[in-house]
Amino acid sequence: MTDGPGPRLCQVVLDCTDARALAEFYRALLGLVYRPGDEPPAAGEPDERGRDWLVLRTAEGAPQLAFQQVDRLPEATWPEGEVPQQLHLDLTVPSVAELDRQHERVLALGGRLLRDRSDDRDEPLRVYADPAGHPFCVFVA
Repeated sequence: MTDGPGPRLCQVVLDCTDARALAEFYRALLGLVYRPGDEPPAAGEPDERGRDWLVLRTAEGAPQLAFQQVDRLPEATWPEGEVPQQLHLDLTVPSVAELDRQHERVLALGGRLLRDRSDDRDEPLRVYADPAGHPFCVFVA
């Protein structure tokens, strides 16, 4: 039963201890842009926004990811260990060749490989941790 349209997803928010660094990781990986006013400051200038809250959007302006600064954050130990992932992003690529290409990009940008199932015939994928330790998957769709 519905009473009309429900809420619309605005963005996914990731807690982190370095909002600017994590925003830069995802900006470079996903080709997103900063919300106006959230861009990095000029060299030598203080980064007030980067110590609080940053938003990345598509080039067309649709919100995608936000980054909220916190004092401390236990890194997820998933798939093993006591700290669950709680949330993760699923990213897709069209082919195994592109999965391999993106693997190199993720590592170069500071991501860490957590699990490699790139040879899985039904669903090739790799699981990574971003620089703050949040797990995310890249799989062939």
